Amino acid sequence: MSDDWTKRATNILRELHAAERELIGKGVILTDGKAGTVDHVFLDEVHGLRISIGGHDGKWPISTVKLLDPGFTR
Repeated sequence: MSDDWTKRATNILRELHAAERELIGKGVILTDGKAGTVDHVFLDEVHGLRISIGGHDGKWPISTVKLLDPGFTR
């Protein structure tokens, strides 16, 4: 039984690291108009992935990203 939990935990961490590689340093605009580059990606047990943006205090659910600029990195 613990082997199933280990596999699940490993998959979650693998996806978190993939999201970090895809998002950190990318330019974003949130639905509330905040804009900047993604500094950190967090795993929140209630909301799933959350991000922080340079120059703004707080963490936002990834679902609030309105635009991700794939060509912009810091």
